[in-house]
Amino acid sequence: MLIMEANNSNVSRAEELKLLANEAYKAHKFAQAIDLYTQAIEVNSQNAVYWANRSIAHLKLEEYGSAIQDASKAIEVDPKYSKGYYRRGAAYLAMGKFKEALKDFQQVKRICPNDPDATKKLKECEKAVMKLKFAEAISVPVSERRPVADSINYRSIDVEPQYSGARIEGDVVTLDFVKKMMDDFKHQKNLHQRYAFQIVLQTKEMLQALPSLVDINVPKGNHFTVCGDVHGQFYDLLNIFELNGLPSEENPYLFNGDFVDRGSFSLEVILTLFAFKCISPSAIYLARGNHESKSMNRIYGFEGEVQSKLSEKFVELFAEVFCCLPLAHVINGKVFVVHGGLFSVDGVKLSDIRAINRFCEPPEEGLMCELLWSDPQPTPGRGPSKRGVGLSFGGDVTKRFLQENNLDLVVRSHEVKDEGYEIEHDGKLITVFSAPNYCDQMGNKGAFIRFEAPDLKPNIVTFSAVDHPDVKPMAYANNFLRLFQ
Repeated sequence: MLIMEANNSNVSRAEELKLLANEAYKAHKFAQAIDLYTQAIEVNSQNAVYWANRSIAHLKLEEYGSAIQDASKAIEVDPKYSKGYYRRGAAYLAMGKFKEALKDFQQVKRICPNDPDATKKLKECEKAVMKLKFAEAISVPVSERRPVADSINYRSIDVEPQYSGARIEGDVVTLDFVKKMMDDFKHQKNLHQRYAFQIVLQTKEMLQALPSLVDINVPKGNHFTVCGDVHGQFYDLLNIFELNGLPSEENPYLFNGDFVDRGSFSLEVILTLFAFKCISPSAIYLARGNHESKSMNRIYGFEGEVQSKLSEKFVELFAEVFCCLPLAHVINGKVFVVHGGLFSVDGVKLSDIRAINRFCEPPEEGLMCELLWSDPQPTPGRGPSKRGVGLSFGGDVTKRFLQENNLDLVVRSHEVKDEGYEIEHDGKLITVFSAPNYCDQMGNKGAFIRFEAPDLKPNIVTFSAVDHPDVKPMAYANNFLRLFQ
């Protein structure tokens, strides 16, 4: 009798925790929701709903590996629970694993044959897989592929007399042009293809000449600003420049990857950053993020946005330029800046990073993958990645890497933070994220870091989101992914 009462008490307590977690989820407090679902699971681990609900909260935080694990556990607890397959399929889709997703949505359809929502998602997934197979069938081997950049002569492109937007006179991108272009973008006017080609091609030429790890020298008395993910939030980028000044040789910036995707003004962001690079290469430095890749751009909106605002040829051109972006930077030999994080093995030297052949799509393992995808963890050692790619690394890993390379600090981005930043690993690692109210729903602040030479003490500035035109995030994303937003 006492055992039955205890069990009933556990079930009731778990349900209370689930309801609290549901409320946190509805309020977009996804980390809090995960914590409450976890408490419910600890009380009653045999309820598939708790696992599936925690899975979708992980999805919202882009922790796709954890989402797959939780959805798989929900299926293990109840093999007939359709939402388990549904959540796992959504996580596979978010990672671009269309074939695995298709299997799960087929199972959802078998369990719920009359569910119109399941039918719709299955059809979208089938279309995505067919498109992928077709692309594979007609693809040309990399060794035989001619760069699209080699086929473009922007000087031969006529500019129509009625075009009233920003113009580049000759071959030199000027500050007056960039200011006019940004103002046009602010009013949702497109840049003429001729000038877009010119900016992107000139940027490619500069980037491909750089090493995979770039050394930055900040003279004594000067400052340097590091920004994290912008993710297509152009109006928040303008706000950064309003708060901290435009990029120049006297006011240099490093944008630390993930310029594009999710936000629906990604083209405006990337053309603005590239244009400043054309004005002065030392005014702005650009690092590759995990979203500067074909697979991410195909899923999260940049590919669709470029096709809509420019053309298919630009999709291939941007893919080529993204492969030229450096992977990491070192400021004054002391501050290591990278988009994602550190490595699955000790002993990695800066010379190893310089030696990476980065001119490719990001691989699924190895140093390049880990630089773009890894995340810090609060516990020592290393663990599996919450994202399903890369790894999680502890403060001891950070400490050894810094000591072995005579560095003082790691700055990285890649993760949304409530305050726009987070200091971890005994002050030796800072995450900076510069997309406030990420995806118009996270409610977070943005941040950037100003370093003053010679001591390079980080001065963190936070800011809130600004208004933007009524174009939703992911407006250009693939249909199958928008179904899960």
